[in-house]
Amino acid sequence: MAGVSRAERVWVETFTGLRLEQFERLLKAVRDRGGNGTLQGRPWCLPLAERVLVVAVYYRTNLTMRHLGPLFGISSSTVCRVIQRLGPLLALEPVSRPGDAADRLWIVDGTLVPVRDRKVGSSSRNYRFSANVQVIVDADTRLVIAAARPVPGTTADAHAWRASGLAGHCQDVTVLADGAYLNCGMVTPHRKRPRRKLLPGEGDDNAAHRKVRARVEHVIGRMKNYKILRDCRQHGLHHAVQAVAHMHNLALAS
Repeated sequence: MAGVSRAERVWVETFTGLRLEQFERLLKAVRDRGGNGTLQGRPWCLPLAERVLVVAVYYRTNLTMRHLGPLFGISSSTVCRVIQRLGPLLALEPVSRPGDAADRLWIVDGTLVPVRDRKVGSSSRNYRFSANVQVIVDADTRLVIAAARPVPGTTADAHAWRASGLAGHCQDVTVLADGAYLNCGMVTPHRKRPRRKLLPGEGDDNAAHRKVRARVEHVIGRMKNYKILRDCRQHGLHHAVQAVAHMHNLALAS
């Protein structure tokens, strides 16, 4: 692959979870978004391919910058600057409304990401400082459609959804969600009425609903193979989630 040495080929597959072709597409996306900058002033000590690799390895392994520096032969401060510069450029591309929106089925769910940043996190039900991140997934392809900005982990999923602005992505698309999203315009399970059982057929509907909605849980679990989503030590959780969603889609779609 052009721009990547033989040693880096091993690094790509081992430490990023992407094949060479997938990493090439990620590299192209960063380059097209201006990852190389203006090429004026003091040059970077690493070529663009290696800088993108630094960011991908950081998100996948969650190694500290002090550990990543010696692995790439640079200082920890340089690692920090590379992540701050390129992290936003790895973000998931905005998804336009599909032409067959009426036939599509999307699933939404929230997940808690432990964070050290007290500005976006709060002490939530898992007894850690966490942030609530809303994720939309396509039920058929299991690709991530969009991910919202994080809100404090104590925020209920329904409130987090309304504040996320993701409803605009779901125009005319059927969206499944669990019982936490009542009155949010989504398909949710039937609820038992006080002192009454479910009506005939509602139990079967709920079972089918759970079976399909489980796909978003699988996607979130796969995204958390990128260990940055298990303990985000630095600022910039939103950029990390967007980058992980992009790399997840690359790994799944190729």
